[in-house]
Amino acid sequence: MVNGTAELAGVGGVAFETTGRGPYLVVVPGWLSHLQLGWAVPVERTFFDALAQGRTLVRYDRPGCGLSDAYDGPRTMELELDTVSAVVDALGAADVELFGFSMGAPVAAQWAADHPDVVSKLVLYGGWAQGSAIGDEASRHHVLGVLGASWGLGSDLLTSVFAPDADAGTREALTRYQRAASSAETAVALLQLAYDLDVRPALPRVQAPTLVLHRRDDRAAPLEQGRALAGAIPGAQLVELEGRSHLPAIGDADAVVAEVRRFLGLPAVRRDVPSGLTARQAEVAALVAEGLPNREIAERLGITERSAESHLERIRLRLGFRSRAQVAAWYVATHPTK
Repeated sequence: MVNGTAELAGVGGVAFETTGRGPYLVVVPGWLSHLQLGWAVPVERTFFDALAQGRTLVRYDRPGCGLSDAYDGPRTMELELDTVSAVVDALGAADVELFGFSMGAPVAAQWAADHPDVVSKLVLYGGWAQGSAIGDEASRHHVLGVLGASWGLGSDLLTSVFAPDADAGTREALTRYQRAASSAETAVALLQLAYDLDVRPALPRVQAPTLVLHRRDDRAAPLEQGRALAGAIPGAQLVELEGRSHLPAIGDADAVVAEVRRFLGLPAVRRDVPSGLTARQAEVAALVAEGLPNREIAERLGITERSAESHLERIRLRLGFRSRAQVAAWYVATHPTK
């Protein structure tokens, strides 16, 4: 993983990270993000790892979120577009593929329309053409009010909407990193921007081959808006997926990954060995997932307890995890029982 900072004039540094090798696949994020904490959530890590096989996956935190510099200015589409441009410029890339999800989908669509010579392929997941079509005015006002009054309660509410299929541990982790990703004021401003976005005039100008993915029972963004995106973008493919979770890494994430990789011309994802681990480290990770302490891991593998501890420390460093429990959860997530 490579860390970087893109400078945005008048705003400051935008933090981004790259994973994998190959052509650039730039992820335009949803509502809130935190590069470090998001990567530590096993399901999110597994999802992005799968997309990074055969691509240089680029994730970033928008201004005022996650690891990017503080920002308390207005939230506008222009700022969103300038942020994508700053990241692409920092990469020095002549062309990129874009994967925009949730709020990032309309932003990615607009950027692709404005930069037809740069975007080679476009993937939009769980997005919308018109933000005011997300629920009715009363429900939008209610959610914004809850967020403004109590960041803790608001993040709990939106996690339940975005990720109803997540297990308790994952929901807690998602809620915790949302709160760490930004202030309550930023969260409210970004959600208001999501409701205000309207990219319908730009969609007919998109020239890149486009895949639109949308879950039929998405609880945050209505399926009709996915259909609206696909219907307005010339030649766009629409794939309707089963499920109700708004976040792509929650629920049947494998179906999302499979469709994206098919569209990008990539083979099915490989999950035989955790990405970036040696064979010995993979063995240690598997035994950690079984709940074995270091002493028993050492006995099972015929190594010293100190060697077992050393392997575990290298695994944590390589995967960017802080705890033994995260290693175990990640291994289980990437090696489902058959």
